[in-house]
Amino acid sequence: MPLVSVSDRHRDDLAERLPAAVFRDITPAYLEEPRGRYKGEGGLLLAPSSAAEVSTILRYANAEKLAVVPYGGGTGLVGGQVAEGGTIPIILSSERMTAIREVLPNENVMVVEAGAILQDIHTAAEAVDRLFPLSLAAKGSARIGGNLATNAGGLNVLRYGNARRLCLGLEVVLPTGEVWHGLTRLRKDNTGYDLRDLMIGSEGTLGFITAAALELFAQPAEQGTAFLVVESPVAALQLLQLARDHVGEGVSAFEIIHRQSFDFLSEALPQLRLPFTAHPEWSVLLDLGLGRGSDTTAALEAIFLDATEAGLVRDGLIARSEAQRSDFWAVRENIPAANRHIGAISSHDISLPLGAIPEFIERAGPALAKIATYRINCFGHVGDGNLHYNVFPVAGRSRAEHESERADIKRTVHDITHALGGSVSAEHGIGRLKVEDLERYADPTKLLAMRAIKSALDPDGIMNPGVILRT
Repeated sequence: MPLVSVSDRHRDDLAERLPAAVFRDITPAYLEEPRGRYKGEGGLLLAPSSAAEVSTILRYANAEKLAVVPYGGGTGLVGGQVAEGGTIPIILSSERMTAIREVLPNENVMVVEAGAILQDIHTAAEAVDRLFPLSLAAKGSARIGGNLATNAGGLNVLRYGNARRLCLGLEVVLPTGEVWHGLTRLRKDNTGYDLRDLMIGSEGTLGFITAAALELFAQPAEQGTAFLVVESPVAALQLLQLARDHVGEGVSAFEIIHRQSFDFLSEALPQLRLPFTAHPEWSVLLDLGLGRGSDTTAALEAIFLDATEAGLVRDGLIARSEAQRSDFWAVRENIPAANRHIGAISSHDISLPLGAIPEFIERAGPALAKIATYRINCFGHVGDGNLHYNVFPVAGRSRAEHESERADIKRTVHDITHALGGSVSAEHGIGRLKVEDLERYADPTKLLAMRAIKSALDPDGIMNPGVILRT
């Protein structure tokens, strides 16, 4: 049976089952996504405060065949939080489920509700001298339920892993209304299929996350940051190995930044303090986190000296204060904002085997030049193989002028990525934006299994229809 649009009758029925505080007035923010590619047409906005209320909503929606679009902080970049066209859905927001239920520093565990803001989780961890290492540019508005639903990555994956690695247990309401009480704090639990890992990264298509048990870590006693000018992407990868030879797993983050990023920052955010007067072609932002008694400045100086002697690095700056360290990281964290100001024709979140990164960069630029002349901003978490490879119009032209080329641009970038053994979605997910890409590049057996899982857990297809799998 096809899904139907939510109506006044459905609202009245739910009003008999739920407190008045659950019902919220819908605003344009719930119908848009950051890149402006998708726009919703309305819906019934519900903000429950408990798993029990979510269960009531989903049980009713399943019985009435109503589409449900989960909504966290609205920061997703692949359109998973916006239903465009088709039936008018229930928009199910986690915004009232913000409690940090429990902080257990002796266990290195924090239990939080799905609507907790990532920055607030950081603050709660810091209050007990612990670290929750998931860090994103949108940490001030992103909610942990959405971070888990998309298996978010961010700046510290190299050392700590992505969202899946940082979660011990979940509380999830299934599409038919049953509540899975999987909020375990165990590190080892081999009792059958791992539903936690299935739900993480499912983008709200298999259930609605209501709470999570997160893993905390000791705060690095000593931290240090350097901006180093490298000769090439090949040199950047060699520098990463050299740095690890010096400090092992003390390398917390390793970001590569192309000159175009600095050019865009100068244009879009002229007030931002940039590290170099002359923008280098390639640079690396290197972050260390070491134990008590360590000298991060000495470690960075030794890395710089050895890298210079090896011909990998030709210039650099080491942060001499926490303020300068913050300035360095502000550069990296503001690149997405500068990109939005310029307006990308096509943005790509890809991952590659580390050794294939230089070949990808060498091949992608000339391949795109056969379509038209563009500015390319290549940056990202090169330490874990994740590049953000974004294509922009030349100065004086708008992205709208290139709209007819967008599909060819994306296909070119993704074909090269796939040919080199990479993934066309590293950390942003599939959403609605990459459904066709998943069909084109994924193993057919994987797709078959995914459809079988979706059918088993969501037989009527109410949860985020059109996300990941075509409806």
